[in-house]
Amino acid sequence: MVIRDARTRILDAAEELFAGSGYAATQTTMIARLAMVPRGLIHRHFPHKIDVLVALVDERTYVEEGREVDAVPGDPAGTLSRLARGLPLRASPAMRRILFREAETHGSVKERLGRLNGELVRRARFALGLALPGARGDAARLEVAATMFAAVLLYQENLCQLTGHQIDPDAVAELIAHSLV
Repeated sequence: MVIRDARTRILDAAEELFAGSGYAATQTTMIARLAMVPRGLIHRHFPHKIDVLVALVDERTYVEEGREVDAVPGDPAGTLSRLARGLPLRASPAMRRILFREAETHGSVKERLGRLNGELVRRARFALGLALPGARGDAARLEVAATMFAAVLLYQENLCQLTGHQIDPDAVAELIAHSLV
């Protein structure tokens, strides 16, 4: 059996606790207890509690930027549906909860969430432009549609956490596509 190193156990415990209770409500003693390490070891790896959060965001969330978009001319709904399935955020459900919960109070978290939103809007705008060549989708309308699509996809993370309900991304894609054609 492989025993995870102390730093990984600390980050795993912090991820679980921050996702469940929030950063402010989590004390380093709670992290140490869950990680089964002495509290001093946390401070050796992370001098301040904020350093734990920054490490989590930097190491456990990744926004895939600049990836190709799979667009089908004449099929904006299908194009957006495929885009929704390829959300450009690689992070566990717990890390996604942390991003949305802590974005209001921590700059590095807000920056990561902003990059995710920007990348999602960029991809949606580009995909819609490919899916609707020469259609009524002028630049301003495509921008609004892409922004709305990104907002709904990102909001669904919060909605699911709060209510357990998922928004059907295919239905959102169909609604947005219908408004553009």
